[in-house]
Amino acid sequence: MHLVDITMFYAPEGGGVSTYLNAKARWLARHSRVRHTILSPNVQSRGRGRAPALVRIPAVSVPGIHGYRMPLSVAGPARQLQTARADLVEAGDAGHCAWAALRMQQQHGVPAVAFYHSDLPRLVQHRLGRVSAAAVRRYLAHLYRRFDLVLAPSRLMVEQLADMGVPDALHQPLGIDSGVFRPDRRVDTLREHLHLAPNARLLVYAGRFTPEKKLHVLIDAVRKLGRPYHLVLIGGGTELPRYPQITYVPFKRDQRQLARLLASCDVLVHPGDCETFGLIVLEAMACGLPVVGTSGGGVAELVDAETGILAEPNSVDSLAAAIEAIYLRDLAQLGINARRKAQDHYDWDRVMPQLMQRYGSLVASAERAALEVERICVTD
Repeated sequence: MHLVDITMFYAPEGGGVSTYLNAKARWLARHSRVRHTILSPNVQSRGRGRAPALVRIPAVSVPGIHGYRMPLSVAGPARQLQTARADLVEAGDAGHCAWAALRMQQQHGVPAVAFYHSDLPRLVQHRLGRVSAAAVRRYLAHLYRRFDLVLAPSRLMVEQLADMGVPDALHQPLGIDSGVFRPDRRVDTLREHLHLAPNARLLVYAGRFTPEKKLHVLIDAVRKLGRPYHLVLIGGGTELPRYPQITYVPFKRDQRQLARLLASCDVLVHPGDCETFGLIVLEAMACGLPVVGTSGGGVAELVDAETGILAEPNSVDSLAAAIEAIYLRDLAQLGINARRKAQDHYDWDRVMPQLMQRYGSLVASAERAALEVERICVTD
């Protein structure tokens, strides 16, 4: 089987979609004979000698989408999909790439899967208001009803799709590599390296620095708490204010380096309320970190009373209180619980077989349909 992922949200500098596709590629290379290709505007093409094969889609830069590039048309990526001779196509965005996947479905009978990675209506509402968000919901319903299968990483997103008019979406959680993200990556000298006191309370966030991540809420909460709280922000993007209580660390492409930083801190804090899932939350949990998140978005489905605390979204006071409260609890036990939950339920070795089974069912159905068409044609 030749599986092709197509999305404008895959890029070497990371992001949730990139993490998912890279993990899929590694898992397929180790555990299957499935051929895997990724089509994206943000890569340099490379051949089949390495897995996955990467194919660059002609595209242009568009302001406001955090450095990602947008395909010039539907026709271009559709031709590239046809050249790839895919047996199944998964679209990871709701733009030209999705329509290119549907063109393959309609013209060649190739099963088309859509993965709903971004809470687009909510992002649009924050920036452009309710009217624009309503138009986006209508567009998404029009688009996703055409796919053979729609996947969403959290139950909240499944419900959101149903409310839009896409009733048959399936919950497909993402996962982590619990062999990479694990507690023994911890380095006890991180405080010394950062020139902090031994009693510093190390909070960490990792991801893109974009407005929807609500990092201004986190920064204000840490400033409100004062010392000994110290925040390590790993990533890049929008320029953020500089304060003595904050250390900025560039994006870590090497997952082991990221795991080492996560495991060496005390608590992961994720202030966003627009996450469809929250891979970094699971990665931190697998490293043995408790989590302070918010009750908005998909992160709330990952964090419970045994693994962390949820604060109210968009509230500096609530987030600061939750951070303060978690240090009154048994951090070591919370970390043990977090590691167990991430490893037992979200390791890629548990998640990927379920995804492959979904793919296999679609491909088998398409093959049966093709054989039936052939039989009818021969009979006629």
